[in-house]
Amino acid sequence: MRLAFFQPDIPQNLGAAIRLTACLATPLDIIEPCAFPLDDRAVARVALDYGRGARVRRHPSFDAFLAAMAPPERLILLTTTASQSHFNFAFLPDDILLMGSESSGASPEAHAAADARVRIPMAPGLRSLNVATAAALALGEALRQTGLWPET
Repeated sequence: MRLAFFQPDIPQNLGAAIRLTACLATPLDIIEPCAFPLDDRAVARVALDYGRGARVRRHPSFDAFLAAMAPPERLILLTTTASQSHFNFAFLPDDILLMGSESSGASPEAHAAADARVRIPMAPGLRSLNVATAAALALGEALRQTGLWPET
């Protein structure tokens, strides 16, 4: 199981994702370009002291990210336009959960590359959750389903 952030716009959300994946022992892929400078120092700043426990891989483009995928990995896109709830989707241990950017979601290429699209159900009339919050909900459900939740 892995979490991937597609061209993040907000450093604090990326920091929250680094902390989330460190705490849940799940690798994080960052698909660039980001809307902010992303060097080792910037990652350390947004990750606080959780960066040491995080397994972060950076990819210079979406194509490079796709090239790094290895079968049987599936790309599962979290999107508000999906019809299937993440609660009704059968996650597999090798899935990669892809989160779109805060300002524009995932690109048409990401939608085309996705093996499945799922959404997080919300109250009617509301548009979307914060990307880090959505990542935590989806990753938590995927880890629960697959028995990969870290032991306490």
